[in-house]
Amino acid sequence: MINFLDLKAINNQYQQELKDACARVIDSGWYIMGNELSQFEVEFAAYCGTKHAIGVANGLDALILTLRAWKELGKLKAGDEIIVQANTYIASILAITENELVPVLLEPNPVTYNLDPTTLTTAITTKTKVILPVHLYGQLCPMQEIMEIAENYNLLVLEDCAQAHGAEINGKRAGNWGHAAGFSFYPGKNLGALGDAGAITTNDDELAQTIKALRNYGSHKKYENLYQGVNSRLDEIQAAMLRVKLRYLDSQTARRQEIASIYRENIDNKLVRLPQVVNESSHVWHLFVLSCENRKALQQYLSLHGIQTLIHYPIPPHKQQAYRLTFDLMLPITERIHNEVISIPLDPTMTKESIFKVIEVINSFVLAK
Repeated sequence: MINFLDLKAINNQYQQELKDACARVIDSGWYIMGNELSQFEVEFAAYCGTKHAIGVANGLDALILTLRAWKELGKLKAGDEIIVQANTYIASILAITENELVPVLLEPNPVTYNLDPTTLTTAITTKTKVILPVHLYGQLCPMQEIMEIAENYNLLVLEDCAQAHGAEINGKRAGNWGHAAGFSFYPGKNLGALGDAGAITTNDDELAQTIKALRNYGSHKKYENLYQGVNSRLDEIQAAMLRVKLRYLDSQTARRQEIASIYRENIDNKLVRLPQVVNESSHVWHLFVLSCENRKALQQYLSLHGIQTLIHYPIPPHKQQAYRLTFDLMLPITERIHNEVISIPLDPTMTKESIFKVIEVINSFVLAK
């Protein structure tokens, strides 16, 4: 069996360093809001090129707390609109509605599946206050164009970087384009913790201080509460794990890009469409996503040959039961994407034999007559 992602093999590469980091935390006697978190925040901010990184409990909280902070600072109010591509993971939408804001779903670029600046302005109204570009599958949205539009309309930009750690355009990395960005360090991410974890990056001092209070019960000083905050703190052990793995992120990204390049050069089947890349350095290949009109047959065929696949994502947010009363939309591009996409194994620890086995099986796929 070729697994979709072998987390055990990935983390075994740094096994001793991870164990040493864990032991360091245990021996310190300090397990929340300590040195490991503060050091990781400095190191991750430096990696992204931002002034601030604020560790939080998970990627969803990263988005929720950023929007909440903008509300506390008077930059947003309930009922304001946020534009986001319709084919995102539901977490992007949950963060909006959790803050009593209104998601405006925009059809993505049909080639890249990312936010499309050519149609973005058509969705802007007097209630629009934020653009939320999601760097889907590891490829940056066209941030230069999006930031120009945001500046012209005086809008905030919140990047969803859950799948794009280290992606860059002209040397500027994900998390350093918008006014703020949310990251997930879920174990399967390119930079994955050994549990749930997340972070927010920003160059805005006031926003950073507000988020730091909100994540810690709304407190900027012990037992003094500025806001009705929450408990969303990145714990010391996960911060220590992430400090180890951050040192290897670029080399792991290079391996992902190498595997993706082999796939793109060798997969050749008219029944499947390869992912389109705008700029090589802008894509860190969190996922390698094919498109196939006969997805079910392809997935069954791959499974029969011992290749595990996943679908990101089978149901778009506007079709989810959770939002049955929120959306009444027909979004043909989004719905086609969700009906056709299939993610194949892309694991930095894959062997050459496994990579070419995946290619061989895909290339041999035909439809039954």
